[in-house]
Amino acid sequence: MIVDAQVHIWDVGTPNPWHRQNKSFTKTELINEMDEAGIDRAIIVPPMWMGDTNDLALQASLDYPERLKVLGRLSLDNPENRQLIPTWNEQLGMLGLRFTFSTKKEFHLLKNEGLNWLWEEAELCDVPIMLMISGHLDAVDKIARTYPGLRLCIDHLGLVRNALDKAAFEDLPKLLALSKHDNIVLKATSLPCYSTAEFPFKNLHPYLRQVYDAFGPARIFWGSDLTRLTCSYKECLSLFEDELTWLTTEDKTLILGEAICHWLKWKV
Repeated sequence: MIVDAQVHIWDVGTPNPWHRQNKSFTKTELINEMDEAGIDRAIIVPPMWMGDTNDLALQASLDYPERLKVLGRLSLDNPENRQLIPTWNEQLGMLGLRFTFSTKKEFHLLKNEGLNWLWEEAELCDVPIMLMISGHLDAVDKIARTYPGLRLCIDHLGLVRNALDKAAFEDLPKLLALSKHDNIVLKATSLPCYSTAEFPFKNLHPYLRQVYDAFGPARIFWGSDLTRLTCSYKECLSLFEDELTWLTTEDKTLILGEAICHWLKWKV
């Protein structure tokens, strides 16, 4: 089973410049591209340019319940949103939360314990959280240590935002150090976008081997971030399916789908 750990769909807003500059990208278009590439399932992450609404993603999951699930957004500005977390995953199609940290306000909340309400309640209710948190892996270390029962996933291997090749992996030592926390997993998403090399992106392979050695296949989730890709969907998949020669068949079964399903408690 092949599961894509991150895709976006949208019908409003202006996409970030590194994504397809389409007015919309629909569930039907997504499913068609998944079918063409041989992808069985995908996790929809509502994009930041749509705000904190999850309605479009949840409707897609209702329409394709065996193939699409959602890691949704809520506003970090209001601690009263804590009351939403106990029933968060009772929304049909919802499997957890996902946050993008990219503004000074968000980083201020992160650094000054302004989100303790979120970590505490998510740990208590066993709601997993995915984080796009480039440049702030030290904060993840503290969160994981303080809330050892909180399931945390670092998106895009924590790579340096908008950097390429060696520069993208500047924080790799910090990422590898986080492997000591059993409650941290990784999304190996968007990786071709961080390389100037052509497929099979050989300059990425040594870094990916280090990540594999530190975290193991059960804690690494392959994904595309489809509408951002600088290569074909099939090439993004083939990077892990065919080109990382040290991966065993069992490793690939985990990384390409089973591991994220187990982590999200999505029945295989």
